[in-house]
Amino acid sequence: MTQAPTYADVQAAAQRLHGRIVRTPMLRHPLLDALTGGTILVKPEPLQRTGSFKLRGATNAALLLGPAARRGGIATHSSGNHGQATACAAHMLGMPAVVAMPADAPAIKVESTRRWGAEVVFFDRHATDRETLAATLAAERGATAIPPFDHPDVIAGQGTLAIELAEDAAAEGLALEGFAACTGGGGLIAGCALALEALAPAAELWAVEPEGWDDTRLSLAAGRRIANDGTGPGLCDSLLSKQPGAITFPINLARLAGGVAVDEAEVFHAMRFAFEHLKIVAEPGGAVALAALLAGKLDARGRCFGLVISGGNVDPAVFARALQAAPAAA
Repeated sequence: MTQAPTYADVQAAAQRLHGRIVRTPMLRHPLLDALTGGTILVKPEPLQRTGSFKLRGATNAALLLGPAARRGGIATHSSGNHGQATACAAHMLGMPAVVAMPADAPAIKVESTRRWGAEVVFFDRHATDRETLAATLAAERGATAIPPFDHPDVIAGQGTLAIELAEDAAAEGLALEGFAACTGGGGLIAGCALALEALAPAAELWAVEPEGWDDTRLSLAAGRRIANDGTGPGLCDSLLSKQPGAITFPINLARLAGGVAVDEAEVFHAMRFAFEHLKIVAEPGGAVALAALLAGKLDARGRCFGLVISGGNVDPAVFARALQAAPAAA
């Protein structure tokens, strides 16, 4: 199996990405602190250039390709955010990119991926082995396959988010005691776990998933990788991985306190709260960690708690549904 990344790899990624991605700010809101009883530090990745944290990992992986590999470009599969990130990274470095995307991927994500110059190949998310398809596309085009989460360079790039948050917290005299991130295949939380093991070793780390797609939660509880049945709700399209990654899961099993799952009403509530109070547009999958916190499924009482809003590439009609849902707490 491919060797897992280390904290040193996350540090190197942070240096490599400097000036190539947005260093997103650390946000706070008194209402969020009041509702949870903690000091909540929000990392808003919708402000990233492609609207999600995925640009970190994709760019780090692309930068590590040699000259010959760069000529062949990148092939990947993605429900949208990693596809956009891969397309953007390839454009930045003058490489071709091909992205296999589910036929039902949000139009906003498809259009953005194409806008960066990538070729998009559609597939049926229920009937196609996406990893096999990406490998086939890579072989046909002489490209390098860079998967969305189960890749050491991608994991290391995602972990730069936690380095930034820990640094910004320290600048205000704060130390992270808890941390939660939206979780699909586990690349984001794994990279962050590597960083926080070094920078905030006492922090309790949580993976948050949508109900019906909580394979990481189930796998952490069982101590082995468990796949969901793929029939859960599709609202959180960016988090519909069927099982944790072979590389990400051992990292997370050794470092996470556990996982929690949220339902669609809780997700819509969080999206509306983020819009009304944090002034952030969050997509459903990007809002699940905030949803868990607001629903009381994460205990931040008396603690400094880091929270990732991981993406903001939301279909306008879905966002309208969130705004029409039950009002956010005031």
